[in-house]
Formats: sequence, C-alpha cells, structure tokens
Amino acid sequence: MSHSVQAQAKLPEFRIRQLAGLLLLSGMLSMAYMPRAYAEASQHAQTSVQTFDIAPASLDQVLNAYAKQTGILLVIDAKLTQGKQSRGLHGQYEVLPGLNAILGGSGLQAVTQENGSYKLQKAAPVLPAASSSVDTLPEVVVADAKVKTENQVYAGSQVARQGKAGILGERDFLDVPFNVTNYTADIIADQQSRSIGDVLQNDPSVRQTSARTNINEDFSIRGFTVASQDIALNGMYGLMPYFRVPVEMAERIEVLKGPSSLLNGMPPSGNVGGSINIVPKRAADEALSRFGLTYMNDSVFGGTADLGRRFGENNSFGVRLNGMYRKGDTTIDRQKLEEFMGSLALDYRGERLRVTADFINQQETINVVVRQFTAGAGLTSMPRAPDNTLNYPGYGRSQMKDRSMVLRGEYDITDAIMVYAGVGSRNSQMDAVAGNPELTSANGNFNSMAMWQLFEVKSESFEAGSRFNFNTGPVRHQVSAGVTKVSQNTNIHFVPVSGNISNNIFAPVYTSTPSTSGLSDNMVRYGATTLTSYALADTLSFLDETVQVTLGARHQSVEQQAYSLPTGDKSGAKYDQGEVTPVAGIVFKPWERVSLYANYIEGLSQGQVAPVGTTNAGQTFSPYKTKQKEAGVKMDWGKLATTVSVFEIERPSAVTTANTFSVSGEQRNRGAEVNVFGEIAPGVRLLGGGAYTQGKLVKTQGGAFDGNTAVGVPDWQVSLGGEWDPLPVNGLTLTSRVIYTSKQYVDQANNLSIPSITRFDIGARYKTKLQDTPVTIRANIENLFNRDYWNTSNEGYIYLGMPRTLLLSATADF
Repeated sequence: MSHSVQAQAKLPEFRIRQLAGLLLLSGMLSMAYMPRAYAEASQHAQTSVQTFDIAPASLDQVLNAYAKQTGILLVIDAKLTQGKQSRGLHGQYEVLPGLNAILGGSGLQAVTQENGSYKLQKAAPVLPAASSSVDTLPEVVVADAKVKTENQVYAGSQVARQGKAGILGERDFLDVPFNVTNYTADIIADQQSRSIGDVLQNDPSVRQTSARTNINEDFSIRGFTVASQDIALNGMYGLMPYFRVPVEMAERIEVLKGPSSLLNGMPPSGNVGGSINIVPKRAADEALSRFGLTYMNDSVFGGTADLGRRFGENNSFGVRLNGMYRKGDTTIDRQKLEEFMGSLALDYRGERLRVTADFINQQETINVVVRQFTAGAGLTSMPRAPDNTLNYPGYGRSQMKDRSMVLRGEYDITDAIMVYAGVGSRNSQMDAVAGNPELTSANGNFNSMAMWQLFEVKSESFEAGSRFNFNTGPVRHQVSAGVTKVSQNTNIHFVPVSGNISNNIFAPVYTSTPSTSGLSDNMVRYGATTLTSYALADTLSFLDETVQVTLGARHQSVEQQAYSLPTGDKSGAKYDQGEVTPVAGIVFKPWERVSLYANYIEGLSQGQVAPVGTTNAGQTFSPYKTKQKEAGVKMDWGKLATTVSVFEIERPSAVTTANTFSVSGEQRNRGAEVNVFGEIAPGVRLLGGGAYTQGKLVKTQGGAFDGNTAVGVPDWQVSLGGEWDPLPVNGLTLTSRVIYTSKQYVDQANNLSIPSITRFDIGARYKTKLQDTPVTIRANIENLFNRDYWNTSNEGYIYLGMPRTLLLSATADF
C-alpha cells in the first residue's frame, strides 16, 4: 500500500478520541432514560412448541421464568406455591404440558381458563375406577402478570442472554453482578472466525496480545493478560487446547471481565484480567447435517462438517460431531498452514439425570512461524511498522497437538437439590523451531537465535459440587458449594540450533529453518503444579428477586515443584501456599428490565520465592491477591441490551529494594466501559462498544517508574460492528466493523511507544435455498485498508498486525 493510501485510511486521532468519548457518553445517557414503549406491558406471543432450558429453583422462580419465555397469562395463588421447589424444565413442550411438567410432584396442576389464561390449582385426587365422584376445588385468589416472550438470544443471534457464572451456575446476564458477554455460534460462523482470538475482537475491553500466526494466542482483558492455556471448558480449567483454541465446536464463548477466583478457581497461569469459558455444542432435537467449504487468501482452502442427532425415548440421547480442516499458503511471505480439529459431544438428558462427554482433537502445523519482538536495551525509539506481509524472523516451524476428554454429570436429588461432578484430561504437545527476535535500532535492525523447543503438558481436572434452594421467611437462598482440582505436569526440551542471526524488518533476508536432525530429543521434567480449592457461596433474593445479594469465599491451595534444567532434578524451588478470596455482589432491579449491580471480588496469582542473592533468599510468599471493585447498570431494551460499568483493579507485584525481595509493587487499572448488543431498528444490529482505561504503575522498584502508564494498556479501545439487512434483497446482510486502540507504551519507563491503531472490516452474507437446501454464502475482509501497524502485550512483546485478509465460505444444510 502506498503512503498516500495509508494517509487516507488513517483517521485523525483526535476524531477517534471524540468518537470513543461520545460512545461512552451516549451509553451512559441511554441508561438514564427508559423509553415509554418498554414501560408498557408487551404483546402476548403464541408459540405451539418451544425449547426450554430452565434451571432448578424455587417453584415461583421456575414458573416466572416459564411465563416470561412463553408470554402466557398465569394465575397463581401464592399460598399454593410457597416453599415448593421445582427441578426446572428441559426439552421441547407445548404450553400446558410444559406447565404440568414443571408442577410434577408439587401436588398442583395447571388448567386453561376461558379467556386463554392458565390457572394453578390443587391436583385432583386419583379415585378408584368405580367411583365417579369428583371433589369441587375451591376458587383461588389470583395474582397475574403478563410478560413478553424472551428468547435465549438477542435479535441477530450474536449474543446469548444466559451464561455460566462459575460456581453460581447458569444465570441471565441481568442477574449476574459482573460485566459479562456471551457470544454465540452464529457470530462465530458469520464472522468466519478461525480461533477464539477472532471472536474476542468484538469486545472493546479485550485485545489479542500475540501475533495471529504465532505459536500461541494470548489476550488482555481490562489491561491484564489472559493466556490461552487459561481458557475453561464448561467452567473447568486445564482441558482446552493449550496454545490456540478452536471455535468450530463452541456453542457459546462467555467472557466475564475482571478477576474471578471465587467463581472458577485460580487459573493455571494465575491470570486476573477476566475469565473466558467455552460451552461446547450439543445435539438439538432437530437433526442437523451441515457441510461447508472455506477459503482464505493467499490460498488456504478448507472444509467443515457439523452433524447432530438425538435418539431414544424423548430424544434422551444426543450426538454432535464437528470437524474442520484447512491447508495452504497464508498472506504472510513463505508461510504455510495446516489445521485440523475434530470434536465429539455426547449427552444424555433424563428426568433428573444429565450426563455429557466431550472429546476434542486439534492439530496445527505452521511453516515459517511468526514471533514477537522484544525491545533491546539500546533501542531509543520504535521504528515505524514495516510491510505487514513480510515474515519475522523469517524462518522456523511449529507443530501443535492437543487431545482432550471430559465427562460431566448432574443429578437432581430433589426438586431443590442438585449435585454435579466432572473429570477430564488433556495432553498438549509442541515441536517448534522458532527465533526470539530483539529489536536493536530505530532503523529496524534485529537479532534472533533459533531455538528448538519441545514442550509437553499433561493436565487432569476435577470438579464436584452442589446447588440447593430454600427459603428463610421472605428470603430465598441459592447456596452453591464446590471443590476443584487441576494438576499439570510439564516436560521440556529447549536448546539453541543456530548462532546469532542479524536481520532488518524493512529488508529481511530469509534463511532456511535450522535442522534438528541428529540432535537429542529427550525432554526432562520442568514443573509440576496442583491447584486445589473449596468454595461456598449464597445468593439471597429479597422482594421477589428485586434485590439479589451474593456472598461467598474460596480457599485456594497452590502446590508447585520446579525442576532444574537441563537435568530435570528436583533441586528447583518448591512452593506450597494457600489463600482465601471472598466475593460480595449485589443486583438491584428498580424496574423489570433495569439491573444496577456492584461487586467486590479478588483474583489469585501464584506467589514467588525470594531468589538467591537477596537478603531473604528462599522466603515463600503467599499467592498474590488482585482486588477489583466494580459498579454498573444493565438495560434490556427488549431487542437491544446495554451495559455501562466502572471498575478499579489493583494488582500487586514483586520488587527488590535494598537487596530485599518483597511483594510491594502495584499496578492499578481504573476504567469505564460501554457494551451494546442486539437490534436497534428492524434489520439493523450493533455489537461492541467502547472502553477507557487508566493503567498506572503505582508502586515500582525504588519508585523509579511511579505514576507511569502501564505497559500495553491503551487509554481508549473501541470495537463496534454493525449489520444491516437491506429490504430489497431478501436474505442479504451487509456488515462492517471498526477496531480502534490508542497509543500504547512498550516499556515501564515510557520511553518507547507504538501509535494508535484503526482497523476496518467489512463483510456480507446471503441466505437462500437451492432445491430446498438452505445455503449460506459469506464473504469478509479484515483490515480493509491493509493498514501496517504494531501491537503489544502487557509484558512488552511487540508484534505486527495481520495484512488485509479475504475470507470466503459456503455452508449447506442437508
């Protein structure tokens, strides 16, 4: 791209700041005023058969959720339901059978009235066949409410209403005292996402912090790192692929912002920016046979398959199979890619028992893998971003293999008590030759050294717990108790296979990947980690769920044995510490569709051992506590939802002062976020928002950098996408998205920085039928103007953004 075109593509930074500021302001103003249209009762929606997934709770709660989803007018005598529990409702039902399934075992039944409403009454006693007498039931006092049908996803199906909140179970986003977004399989398919990093670019508080075709994918949430190895599968850590997480098998990708040790336990890497959870696809009642073809320039071709079936009485048994294969030349010079993913999801859903089993196999091979740069000690200023199609360091390869399996079950002991347990394992392997380039001058010179890296991680994960509901007078309780355990054993082989290689980012000289033929490939033990935790939480509901208070605590134990290289013996440091992390959250609903929330929650990172050479060498420090305070307001406009939140996160760090090692450093991130998803007008949808973050180094070693901006924390981030269905062409949807990230510092001294980044994406999809076969054709262009730009991580690694990328696909349902 010429410099003139780049200049046209680049928006003036002050305009971007104005745009982001207006976005935040408009979001806050929108929360202050509620349209009169939503203050009125919604129109009743009739559906002959619907699919339900209502969790066990008190009978009143389940009936309320059912009435909201179906839109029925339900007449209830509160005396009849007081103190009763329900096991919820799962599956497909018509309105009356669904009501009676909820009431099973309660001694109540539902009947249809002349005006079309439904009334609860005591179930008639079962009489002998010879008797024809029937007792006349007394008339009941009515307390009715008419509620609009609420779908499980918002208009456009990009975001789901409900998601998992760790130990608290599945909750509607209005009932969670945290900032959450639950991305659906539809947005994954429509944006032709190849990994979880592509999906998370829709979130203004999340940024990818590693090169797209690097060995691994890492992220930043609210200015703190979240590693790919810390992504959960159905709330369990240590089971998803270690280096890059596929999305073809995902039904939902759930993002909860901020530390969350109480909800999910401490992640293996101790990350505190937020939690990311994958909910795998399950077979639906309707059979599915979906096949697709994909293309990515330069010449990466592939195919996908998605098959689902249910069997047995009441469709109790389900099978879902997903597959993906891609191979070809990427847009990066000399780079070739081959990817495979296969997943099998099995499930059983009985009246009280639910069991799932998931098997995932992923393999990825990249020839000439891209790596991140580090800033050399002599670098005085950052060079401009070079041609984004060039390859750095210009040699290398990587091969990843991940195999995971997990078995999980839930059982309703009574209508008020549910127990669950899960167990899983994962084996991750890496065989890579990669350079670790270091920028040495503003002219673009860099040095690298090829290293052969063999890496194997074996993980086992276990969880068990219970949720039970009861009332104490007017207060409803949902108590959750759980235990988790994650064990990881790591083996490694790490040796240089070249000397120092000098090169330049503006005129790279590509070299062949050094051979490892004849070299020893013996891996040695590198580390063993066991994370064990016990948690207890209670959500108290007052005033018919107008006020919900969540209180809880988790005790987390961290055990780690480090091994010395290259021998692999146990002479390394041993760590065994524990800590308790609390949570306090409140949700207040002054109106039905408005939720005010606040929380205090802590995150845990593994503490350290004072190194040799310090005055307190060998001293072991407890796990570091990161503390978050957050408040916000959520608004459900019917087809549109908005969230405005403010937060403060304080994370400690270790420093050495006067040759004494201590945990006395601190980084403090404060910010505000606006999130929006859904339909703002018929056929017009929005997804994304804006975020402002002030990342400050509050306490640094010797106070040298106190008050500086934290590394890799931009002031402004905007991710805003739109979809439009033009009326003249039925089935056509046009899409666009802007992703903006303001200036970022690369070092704590704030001497090195990278400029702001503005990226534009566009796309289109068309849904039609060919001989009664539903077909969807999609086309997306990422980085439309082919902008060259740097990006960075919270650790100061620097990488080049991806060039303009064309994505094409076609899927058909047979």
